[in-house]
Amino acid sequence: MKSKSRNKKLTAWLTGYLAFGLVLILPLFSFHPLLAAQKKMLQIKGSDTLVNLVQVLAEEYMKKYPGQAIAVLGGGSGTGISALINGTTDIADHSREWKSKELDLAYEKGVRARIFAIAIDALSIVVNEKNPVDTLTMTQVGAIFRGEIKNWKMVGGPDQKISLYGRQSNSGTYAFLQEHVLNNKNYSPEVKEMNGNAQIVEAITQDLAGIGYIGVGYVYDESGQVRKGLKVLKIKKDEGSPEYSPLDKEAVYSARYPISRPLYQSTNGKPSEAAASFIKFELSPEGQSIVEKEGFFRIGKELMAENEKNLK
Repeated sequence: MKSKSRNKKLTAWLTGYLAFGLVLILPLFSFHPLLAAQKKMLQIKGSDTLVNLVQVLAEEYMKKYPGQAIAVLGGGSGTGISALINGTTDIADHSREWKSKELDLAYEKGVRARIFAIAIDALSIVVNEKNPVDTLTMTQVGAIFRGEIKNWKMVGGPDQKISLYGRQSNSGTYAFLQEHVLNNKNYSPEVKEMNGNAQIVEAITQDLAGIGYIGVGYVYDESGQVRKGLKVLKIKKDEGSPEYSPLDKEAVYSARYPISRPLYQSTNGKPSEAAASFIKFELSPEGQSIVEKEGFFRIGKELMAENEKNLK
């Protein structure tokens, strides 16, 4: 009987000890920021211009923090913003600002977007490398994509009908060019709508009469050279202005190249621990070095200050 009594006491003591130990240990696992960030996969969705860059950033981040999984998908800026509004992504990638109707819908659903600029893009107007045209004005680019200029001879090129390549309407790049270059007028119905930047590049390299628009990061090949078969046009603000290339860093940073834009990410309210950690990595010197390596441009002090404010 005494043996049974001692066994019961020992069992009770061990149970209590283990329970006490778990009380001490579990909070450490529950509230450690890195472990909390690793509880679920971070979902990022949106801009096709951003998708390759963010995938590279995510890969480098996961090397540093192997317990954190990140999924990066494209689909277009509108798709990413819609996913954030509907609660199906943690971070929306977008290459344009939010539209008023998107902000209104977000407000109705209780979504309060916080926006972060993670890179600068110089939107590039590209033609086949055999095209003799080197420079266009902003007015000429707008007229070409509206279908008002139909032949290359009208801008100093050969007597050849212009072949137009662009993006689909859910693309932020489509919307940005329409607003800033086409003066909010419609694209020509003859524009061939491609699924992404890579498809435009492929088409232009095979079409001597082709012209398209892509993010500057898609201009380069794996060795950092302009892709074979592609020519990047210099752009003038107007006929009397000097010409500038999107490949000229100083021209982009000084805003002399006329078709540049920030590339954004948005979260619903203050970013979660996992989202904030990844965004901070993107904005760090290491992250911004990756931005440049991928052919885009670092963000400046003003945008960085706004990012830091939105992280709080």
